[in-house]
Amino acid sequence: MNKKYFNVLTGIAVGICNGFFGSGGGMIAVPMLEKGGSEAKKAHATSIAITLPLSIISGLVYFKGGSLDIWQAVKFIPLGIVGAAVGAMLMKKLSNSLLKRIFGALMIIAGVRIFMK
Repeated sequence: MNKKYFNVLTGIAVGICNGFFGSGGGMIAVPMLEKGGSEAKKAHATSIAITLPLSIISGLVYFKGGSLDIWQAVKFIPLGIVGAAVGAMLMKKLSNSLLKRIFGALMIIAGVRIFMK
């Protein structure tokens, strides 16, 4: 597939997944970035940069539609910021292969949990 079309289709898929599943866009973005030639650490970091503005837009749409519980979100944000910083620092210490295995394991666990409910 032509790289331009690959990027367009990936962007659309990431945006739809992010809007539909929350940060699920990252689960599409990371493997697609790796397929495009990024090493695992860069793919994860780039995925965060991609999903941040998408999450803001999705959040605004949900807020406008009355689906966002802003007070519930506010409770999680402070420690979520701390966790994000810790996670980013820990990622620097992991090898690309270990990061890929951890990411794969989390995707499998998430998939199994969805099917078990």
